[in-house]
Amino acid sequence: MIRPARNRYTRRVALSAVVFWLMALAFVGGNISGFSIRSAMAAEQRPSQFIVFWEAWDYVVAHFVDRERVDFTAMTYGAIEGMLASLGDKGHTTFLSPDAVKLHQTSLEGSFEGIGAYVSMEEGEVLIVAPIDGSPAEQAGILAGDVILEVDGEPVDGKSLDQVIFLVRGPADSEVVLTVRRPEVQEPLQVLITRAQIEVPSVSWSPIPNTDISYIQISQFTASVDRELESALREISGAQSNQGIILDLRNNPGGFLQQAIQANSQFLPKGDLILIETDANQNQTVHRSRGLGYARELPLVVLINKGTASAGEITAGALKENKRALLIGETTYGTGTVLNQFGLSDGSAILLGVTNWLTPDGNLIKGQGVTPDLEVTQPASSKHVSVELLKNLTYEQVSTIEDDQFLKALEQLGVELRAAPILNAAPHDFVTHD
Repeated sequence: MIRPARNRYTRRVALSAVVFWLMALAFVGGNISGFSIRSAMAAEQRPSQFIVFWEAWDYVVAHFVDRERVDFTAMTYGAIEGMLASLGDKGHTTFLSPDAVKLHQTSLEGSFEGIGAYVSMEEGEVLIVAPIDGSPAEQAGILAGDVILEVDGEPVDGKSLDQVIFLVRGPADSEVVLTVRRPEVQEPLQVLITRAQIEVPSVSWSPIPNTDISYIQISQFTASVDRELESALREISGAQSNQGIILDLRNNPGGFLQQAIQANSQFLPKGDLILIETDANQNQTVHRSRGLGYARELPLVVLINKGTASAGEITAGALKENKRALLIGETTYGTGTVLNQFGLSDGSAILLGVTNWLTPDGNLIKGQGVTPDLEVTQPASSKHVSVELLKNLTYEQVSTIEDDQFLKALEQLGVELRAAPILNAAPHDFVTHD
């Protein structure tokens, strides 16, 4: 249901959790001497600047006039968020409240409760890249290109992408109101959406109608990517006429590092370098292909864009620099940091960048991204091809798709879309492994 936006209101979310000094009090109750020793040791390790924090804290506690607004948990979480923001690892290193931890875990399982839409951060604004087919977002009228302004009346300006996602998500059958700006509409719109259980396959694929090319999309590197990708490639390799693969990593936010390594191992010969990790002490860990893949010889084109991040960039960089694939699209996001999740005592956590990763050629991706071999730009709001779309198209309709990056990939694989279909065409400009 969509209606023009009227009254805006600000709702400050009260964060509920037990803060770290309460854990210290628990130690006092159970073991006075042990806590005293640990406190003294911790104090010795703290930088002198930390004294200033406690001075400011004490002034707030002693003198702030609106006593009902003093929320120790919110103050602590805010301090942690500020500390992590000062590290400059924007959009990557972040703080998760206990509820956000649960949402983060479910997002890597390929199933979550929410509205079902791909989003990205564009110039400080949260943009709807595309609603998932059949999702509550699509059914409610959310369109690619909508910009989220408010969630249940709370402005999202200044919030990170993760913070906005956590506001939008919620239990199935609950409702959320998004206030969005739509390019062709003068006034903001309010969209009422009933959340649902969203099932998103990590890997999906389809033959491209009347060609010998297969399309594979990896939406996120969840814990099941290795199994799903192997299954898809088994089916593809069983078709004797298959002449190439388009691997779509656009808007892939990343996921598990080991799953990216497994995915690369399906395309690269055993021993090929995938990435190099460098930690805070300059120790290096080298990751190589494990081989035994089902698509080590098929010509391969990879689609990337500004929404390709983290494990998606690892995969794109490895395939490019091993000269295994041609990359088409736009320069990737440029995270380039491997995240570890460190749990805190109250159920909250921090996602902390603990290693930088280098591509096989030693390129640091952080802040730079992976560049395509062929740059093809298109608006973030443009509708990408999908498995569902391809399954319901004729060959003639494929040529009408408005996804220029996808069409360029077909062209590079030897398919002439605006002429008679070329079957069994020999792809060009590829280096494959024996």
